[in-house]
Amino acid sequence: MKRVFSGIQPTGQLHLGNYLGAIRQWVAMQAEYECIYCVVDLHAITVHQDPAELRAGTRAMAAALLACGIDPERAILFNQSRVREHTELAWILECTARVGWLNRMTQFKDKAGKDREGASVGLYAYPVLQAADVLAYKATHVPVGEDQTQHLELARDIATKFNTDFGVDLFPYPQAIIPKGAARVMSLRDGSAKMSKSDASDMSRINLTDDADAIADKIRRAKTDADALPASEAELSARPEARNLVGIHAALGDETPQAVLDRFGGQGFGAFKPALTQRLVERLGPISARLRALESAPDALDAALAAGAERARAIAGPVLDEVRRVVGFLG
Repeated sequence: MKRVFSGIQPTGQLHLGNYLGAIRQWVAMQAEYECIYCVVDLHAITVHQDPAELRAGTRAMAAALLACGIDPERAILFNQSRVREHTELAWILECTARVGWLNRMTQFKDKAGKDREGASVGLYAYPVLQAADVLAYKATHVPVGEDQTQHLELARDIATKFNTDFGVDLFPYPQAIIPKGAARVMSLRDGSAKMSKSDASDMSRINLTDDADAIADKIRRAKTDADALPASEAELSARPEARNLVGIHAALGDETPQAVLDRFGGQGFGAFKPALTQRLVERLGPISARLRALESAPDALDAALAAGAERARAIAGPVLDEVRRVVGFLG
């Protein structure tokens, strides 16, 4: 069976962009793939994290994934630090990867900014840990967004070099999955910027924890323009905020933006925003209720993550045994 691996950072709350852009597709993949989903707390510490906040964030992210529909009976869900094979394989693969490859990784340049000399070694080398995350399970497929394709290419390069260096066919070459129906959701305050949990303004995003009143307030105050909605999708090209809101409505209803415009074209945002709010509340309300219930039972969340880690180690452990033998380690 085809095996999927994907991970998500335990920092910040999941928002509508995460849900429509990735998590909803993760849920659907459970019917077609063997799925391994990881809360990547090791990646989180490439920048300083308060330990208590990291623990709370890991539980909160696990709760959000479960609330959205990740089923621990059909998928493996765990936090990365519970499975030591990730870090052991990362070191071995760091001895396989080349410095020049990491120098070309654009996300390090973006995250380190002007203070590259002051950035952690972990921030520089974390793409190799990402490769280890995937290769430790011999994952065949990785769902990726447009900002992650370079990292998957690096994982394939590392797998190729390891197999070639040792004359083995140990690691598969993971393929990218561009999730069907994934939506690119933009900020409610700036239609040219992605919705982000790191944005300083909470009004820029719809959190999965937002109640109906918060959702209504954010949509009511979402940036728009003065014109009515057009009749065709092509006419939205120069109207990023309008395009974003129409796209959100369409994604939530599993329909095309044109279908939304067929109903609302010619109407103003005074009519459209309440309809969008209603659709958001109907879709996110049940998720928010499940999330609150899960977050109220931290011991149960810890037990679920521990059980997932045990299942993950049952896959990754034998792979690392193979790697150790190939490299020449004793034992």
